[in-house]
Amino acid sequence: MTATHHTPRAGLLWQQCVQGMREYEVIRDGNVFCTNFSSSFVFSSEYEEARRYLASLLTQYEGMSFNSVFDGTEVENDGGTCVVQKSRHALAHHDVANLRFRDEITQDLSLVHGIGPVTQQKLKQRGYVTISDLCQHPRYRADAEEVLSCLSDGNTCEIMHLIGRRHSQSHHSILGTTGMHEPEDFVFFDIETLGLFSRPIILFGIASLENGHLSVDQYLLRDVEEEQAALLATVEHLSGDHPALVTFNGKSFDLPYLADRLAYYGRGSPGVIPHYDMLHFSRRRWKGEFPSLRLTALEKEILGISRSKDVPGQMVPEFYAAYQRSGNCGPLVPILEHNRQDVVSLALLFFHLVGESYGCT
Repeated sequence: MTATHHTPRAGLLWQQCVQGMREYEVIRDGNVFCTNFSSSFVFSSEYEEARRYLASLLTQYEGMSFNSVFDGTEVENDGGTCVVQKSRHALAHHDVANLRFRDEITQDLSLVHGIGPVTQQKLKQRGYVTISDLCQHPRYRADAEEVLSCLSDGNTCEIMHLIGRRHSQSHHSILGTTGMHEPEDFVFFDIETLGLFSRPIILFGIASLENGHLSVDQYLLRDVEEEQAALLATVEHLSGDHPALVTFNGKSFDLPYLADRLAYYGRGSPGVIPHYDMLHFSRRRWKGEFPSLRLTALEKEILGISRSKDVPGQMVPEFYAAYQRSGNCGPLVPILEHNRQDVVSLALLFFHLVGESYGCT
């Protein structure tokens, strides 16, 4: 691996694009009212601190090669070459009380078409306690048998769809379907991009459990021309025997963005796998309890994690552009650390909520 001492034409064009279009707003500290209208913002104190941090990084790492700063290894595939940084983190996880989930879900008569809360209460008063009991009901028999067939087939996506259709995509019972997977099946995913719309992904963070530790792989682009190789390497993690994806706002951002970039290179999207978006579950669990439901806010409030020397996610493009412009690897250091902490905190938050809802006691 070598440092990027010159910027190829593709990288230069993206550098100019990033410098010409900032996709966030700098707002006064504590201006919570304004945050309701700005989809992407950075508080002024964060912005000024990040700018000072960037300047210090450029001084600290001046003249240092990529190899001397990062200990990653090269990955080569049909898309070209990229670099992967690996790390391991101790992580305790909760096993799901699958029997408890099964008992609860089979007693949820509202999963059967045509049954709402009031009808469910009346049916239970008449002795129809479980969905199996409804197989003897003259009106709901066929629909009950259809639900039982879905539950017995054990297809996680179909069960999640069934629950989400009758309740919501953030219903706590959907977390119970995690018991249909081994802890090693979960793939935690987060990306860093050069912007919000159709711009290259410059860092892919992906992690899974191995021997009681969270193993994190980060595919870092030395130049935007390495994006296709990093995309293909990332997709490999989503094609295991029984994978289940875990993200934070991934349904709206990370996964569609990944599909868009794959399509840009004429590559197919990953297959359909179970997807647990922790932003939706967090909103259901803590809405109104905390002023912010960003991952960085929840990790502080729930997990007791406080970051230092962090780069706001909205400013990642500027840090990467500084690296492209100067060939100085320093601005990449906090981008890598920011992404790594996002992935680790995502896994911790996931197992916290799963444990709270369906953990074995």
